[in-house]
Amino acid sequence: MPASSSSAEAWDSSDKLAAVIQAAGLSGTDLGAYCRERGLYPQQLARWRQAAEYANGLDAPSMADQKELQRINQELIRQNRRLERELQKKEKALAEAAALLLLTKKTGSLWPQERET
Repeated sequence: MPASSSSAEAWDSSDKLAAVIQAAGLSGTDLGAYCRERGLYPQQLARWRQAAEYANGLDAPSMADQKELQRINQELIRQNRRLERELQKKEKALAEAAALLLLTKKTGSLWPQERET
C-alpha cells in the first residue's frame, strides 16, 4: 500500500501489482477485509489483475503497432493545434464583426440619417 493517502486509482503500477499479488490467494471475507484495510474494491483488484495478465499476452501491441499508434497520436496532436489556431482566428473575427456592428448601431443613434421619401 502506498504511503500517501491518494485514491487507489492514483497508485502507481508497482503498488497495484503488489496489491494484486497479496490478494491473489484470498477469497470471500478475507478478500473483503483486505480491501477494506486498503480502501479498495474487489472490482478494482480484478481489473488490475486482468491488466497485469494481458500486459505481455497475445493482445499486447507489437513495437510496430506502438510506433503506428504513436505516429497517429502525433498527427492528431498536430491537427488539434491547427484546429485550435483556426478557432482562435474565427473567434477574433467574430468579436471584431460584433464590435463593428455595435459601433454602427451606436453611430446611427447618435447621428441619425435623414430618410428620403
